[in-house]
Amino acid sequence: MKWWLLLSCIVSLSAHATWNNPYPRGWVHENTLFSAFSAPPKTLDPVRSYSSNEWVFLANIVEPPLQYHYLKRPYQLEPLILTQMPTVHYDATSDTSSYTLHLRDDVVYAPHPAFAGKKRKVTATDLAYAIARMSDRRNGSPILDMMMPLIVGLEAQVATLAKLPKSSEWRDYRQFNPQGVEVVDERTLVIRIKGQYPPFIYWLAMPFFAPIPWEVDAYYAQPGMKAANQSWSWLPVGSGAYYLAENNPNHRMVLQRNPNFHSETYPHEAGSTVPKSLLADAGKPLPFIDRVVFALEKEAVPYWTKFLQGYYDASGVSSEVFDQAIQLNEQGKLSLTAEMRAKNMQLVSSVATSSSYMGFNMRDPVIGQGNDKAKYLRQAISIAIDYEEQIAIFLNGRGVVAQGIIPPGIAGASADCNPITHVGEAGQCQRRSLADAKALMAKAGYADGIDPATGKALVLYYDTVSTGADDKAQLDWMRKQFAKLGIQLVIRSTDYNRFQEKMLAGNAQIFSWGWNADYPDAENFLFLLAGGNAKMDAGGENASNYKNPQFDALYEQIARMEDSSERRALIQQAVAIVREDAPWVFGLHPQSVSLFHGWVNNVYPNLMANNTLKYRRIDVTQREQAQERWNQPVLWPFAVGALLLIGLVGLVWRK
Repeated sequence: MKWWLLLSCIVSLSAHATWNNPYPRGWVHENTLFSAFSAPPKTLDPVRSYSSNEWVFLANIVEPPLQYHYLKRPYQLEPLILTQMPTVHYDATSDTSSYTLHLRDDVVYAPHPAFAGKKRKVTATDLAYAIARMSDRRNGSPILDMMMPLIVGLEAQVATLAKLPKSSEWRDYRQFNPQGVEVVDERTLVIRIKGQYPPFIYWLAMPFFAPIPWEVDAYYAQPGMKAANQSWSWLPVGSGAYYLAENNPNHRMVLQRNPNFHSETYPHEAGSTVPKSLLADAGKPLPFIDRVVFALEKEAVPYWTKFLQGYYDASGVSSEVFDQAIQLNEQGKLSLTAEMRAKNMQLVSSVATSSSYMGFNMRDPVIGQGNDKAKYLRQAISIAIDYEEQIAIFLNGRGVVAQGIIPPGIAGASADCNPITHVGEAGQCQRRSLADAKALMAKAGYADGIDPATGKALVLYYDTVSTGADDKAQLDWMRKQFAKLGIQLVIRSTDYNRFQEKMLAGNAQIFSWGWNADYPDAENFLFLLAGGNAKMDAGGENASNYKNPQFDALYEQIARMEDSSERRALIQQAVAIVREDAPWVFGLHPQSVSLFHGWVNNVYPNLMANNTLKYRRIDVTQREQAQERWNQPVLWPFAVGALLLIGLVGLVWRK
């Protein structure tokens, strides 16, 4: 009996080449894209969400008024749920700018119990409701304090809502439109802002301004809903190409095609550098994919292994597998290895419009703002941390050392070296010597790294979300950077959600974070250090809680100017101030490297858009064939076992 069972097992494995497929069998044969995520989203509430690991999901569910053209470069905005681009009119008498938005008539939300089985169209009231909901501090909008000086009447609206009795009951925000938000009719909305602020148009392409249906807001406010994970944070509702069909952040997230999705087609035109193959689907209806499955993968190596087996459609390239996937040609450019070419992989790479930096809490009594000694300490650390070495060791050369706050590819980015940390030599920025850093330590009062208050090595605390085994080497490296100055660095690791809570409370001394450009303008990086956006005070994105009146005045001027040589000169003045104050160690601008299997079509890097899933197309048959080739079961151990079993049975039989 055991012998026959073993033979049956072998036959069964032979019949099913993809015996190790980790997904439900039906999904594998359907129009499904398989991806992964490493950190669960903290919130998917459009008014609160402001992290890239959240927008991966949210931006494909909700739809703001505008989006970025998928293929055009330089990046270009286009209508999404509007009939045309907003019309902008500046009134010099009132010193206000009016943005008039005309909504399409065919934009419908995904099905939801709050709609009682009816198809619910998006209206101008929903857009106004989103802004009014943003104005209630109970909802924790990270951009509220940035919008308050802009949108007419928003500040007064915030004050009005703050005076209302604190309760958990639903607030019907249709009754609380700010003065500068006018619903002309159900297809027309006018937003008035103070003065002129050209970057405001970019904000209309972010989830913060996605419409909110009041029925869903009221539905989620019912007793017991939050406990049942029925909330905006857990189950957002939008008119996007997909809806969230499964939210299990400790295992799997699933996006399903929105059956009510409005008409939208793949682009007909593109920039001159776009390959013609990317226009093969021009004019075809979107989205192409019916389901997108995101599995939780905390470690890079298991993710990579499953990718090579064909069970993930795309993958990043970690340092552990870099040599297996990528090679450098004579010009130093990245290309695929022979192994990857044999698997028909696609390589997509670009220097990201983002900054990875180390920040100092400027409210901290040791390392923060307030005296020159603390500034010298920050400058010394900025020199000592050798990001050139980090890029070479841990990133395989995939990155550019930052010389300021603004990354390459953004108008106003600095072309010169940061004089605090580097000197220009032969057209290259060379890091200053360790002797320069130690001299600054002495000026700071910590000669040889000794804290005069204790007579021992200065102790500093570094908060990080690096918690996996893969991160140990980098954390050890970071300790050594501080040790070069005689500083003892204490690592405090935590998960990302807890890390965000500590940052809001100002409980971190030194930390690492990053910023992906929301829109292609220098203002989107300068605002990260604007005093009015301090995280401790306003919950904004100034995580260092930096405040410099001179910088703030320049920022306010820059933010309200169109791109010009005068504006770029002011940007350089602002950059010079933060270089000197050193609230950040201006770390690096990473070079993103991703691999896609050949069966994934319409792959093109878009560093501004987050709603790109609808453009992807999968050749399911090609994927199935590859999975069968790459996952043939190894049967010889079973055969050997069967023979041994037969021999054993024979011996027992003879006895």
